[in-house]
Amino acid sequence: MGTYRGDRRILSAAPDVPSTYQPFAGGFSMSASYWDRYWKERRTRRRFLGGATALTAGAAGLALVGCGDDDDDGGGLSGLATPTPGAQATPTPADPFANAKRGGTYRITFTGDPPSIDPYGNLSFLTKGYAAYIYSRLFKYNAGPGVRQADLRPVPDIAQSAEASPDGLTWTVKLKPNVKFHNVAPVNGRTVDTDDVKYSWGRATAETNTNRSQLAFVDSVQYPDKQTVVFKLKEPNAAFLDVLADANLLWIMPKEAEGGFDPSKTSIGSGPWMLESYTPSVGFKLKKNPEWYMSGFPLMDRVEISIIPEYANRLAQFQAGNTDVEGLNAEDLVNVKSALPNVQLYGEVSQLLSFFFMDPNPDSPWNKDPRVRLAISMATDRAALLDLAYNVKKLKAAGLAVSERWNNLIPAGLVRFWLDPLSPEQGETSKYFKYDPAEAKKLLAAAGYPDGFSTVYQYTANRYGSAFNAVAEANIQYLNAIGIKTTTDVQDYSSKYITQTFTGNFTGIAFGYETPFPEAGSYPIRFFTDNPINHSKVKDPELEDLAKKQQRELDPAKRKELFFEIQRKNAAKMWYIPQNQGAGTGWTGYREWVKNIDIQTVPGAYSAGTEEVPFIWLDKA
Repeated sequence: MGTYRGDRRILSAAPDVPSTYQPFAGGFSMSASYWDRYWKERRTRRRFLGGATALTAGAAGLALVGCGDDDDDGGGLSGLATPTPGAQATPTPADPFANAKRGGTYRITFTGDPPSIDPYGNLSFLTKGYAAYIYSRLFKYNAGPGVRQADLRPVPDIAQSAEASPDGLTWTVKLKPNVKFHNVAPVNGRTVDTDDVKYSWGRATAETNTNRSQLAFVDSVQYPDKQTVVFKLKEPNAAFLDVLADANLLWIMPKEAEGGFDPSKTSIGSGPWMLESYTPSVGFKLKKNPEWYMSGFPLMDRVEISIIPEYANRLAQFQAGNTDVEGLNAEDLVNVKSALPNVQLYGEVSQLLSFFFMDPNPDSPWNKDPRVRLAISMATDRAALLDLAYNVKKLKAAGLAVSERWNNLIPAGLVRFWLDPLSPEQGETSKYFKYDPAEAKKLLAAAGYPDGFSTVYQYTANRYGSAFNAVAEANIQYLNAIGIKTTTDVQDYSSKYITQTFTGNFTGIAFGYETPFPEAGSYPIRFFTDNPINHSKVKDPELEDLAKKQQRELDPAKRKELFFEIQRKNAAKMWYIPQNQGAGTGWTGYREWVKNIDIQTVPGAYSAGTEEVPFIWLDKA
């Protein structure tokens, strides 16, 4: 059968993929030397487990589908699961879909209702996760059979090709000629063209869109014909294609969304799934798009998303067989495996950063003196919190190697640009990550707060799961122990946290997650440039300059050092205080009838609806 390996000038050689599965058609061109270096730098390792991992303490036979993440030093994966001697990963068959059973309904859960189903209408992870089922992007990530997460890279979605000028300032993107919108009025299955890209780009960059800063490096966009989009950049951008593939930013909507229908009430895209119905507090019903440009996919007929806020209820539904997949707390792994011997457990370290961020009021203690922020950092026991959230000690005692890396300003799951905060490379600022309440008290006293101070501590509950809630509550004790007396505000996610606190409109100290960006450059851009989601409104000229430099640096080694310097500089002042929720090995359970779960996209990304779910199939009697 025919195979596809990609344009070697940009893309590293991919495993043979049968002609029945070719999401990557289309070429690229740019300076060969740059892209060869770029993708070589990105080529890293991932390990999957093909057999049972040896366990003790009653957990023998806890078989894992996969566990691991990127590792850019070519060595072993520190703290991550490895196969037992003799275990071999299941080889990808010549046609990974040869035995697929078509049809059926995939049953999953959301932890709550999205604030809006319009992906340009809010910042919620629930909205973006939903959008990936409905809407296409110009580019996506090449998740597929045999593709390791370390080799994920941008490839065309509804684009057909992208070509850059020699100076990297002009990118010409051609659209596929055969992509159609869903056959729903008023769009009625017409072909996607550049008028739709123009409308979508306008929404993505509108003053009302708080994500627009991620696209500010684009100077202008031209649409010379119905199939061609020309991006003019202010300066070269090493992550341009990653930005177009980012499931946070540019969803292609039909131009009819401007007055023809309300995208906050219905959804019409060109993605693999079509909206049948949405009932708030109950869930979504989706059906496959029979005219998706990837002929023969999705394999399943429907997806049903049930809204179940409480983890205990979601777990019960999964164990009863009423749902097919569920995120599992680490402390439940052994019990779930005991109750469901054939369950498939998948572990990975996501690209997810949790952090303390403070209000931007210049009169607040942390803004008057950076030693207050350093004290808050040293007041929290990151190792203990990692164990609380991920059951590290018990799983290690059971014979399972799990990640013990700590988040820096770049999350631990994004290894290529992550600086280990406990490593010699972190330098003198490493001490500010270590638990030292006595030193924290001294820093507070030196800053003028020998008796501490009172403030509001805020977070959202029941959207990010019970492990997040447990860590958020534990943080209170650490703050109180050094004299920071807190009034706790547990906020509603949709009405207050994501719409106000996350955007910097609050008073006190907040704890939350940062958006899991697929490319590291988006983190410093968000944190240190003038944009609506600079959560603490930080104005640090040195860090702002470094944030912009990393965007335009095309040499991978030099760019990596810029990221290291950003992480060191942030730690010296702790503008944002990295925490370890999100840094551990997270677990997903799949019922035994779910097949092809080794197709995984960027850890923690929102794009599963396009990049994973269409290629899953169900083997049920």
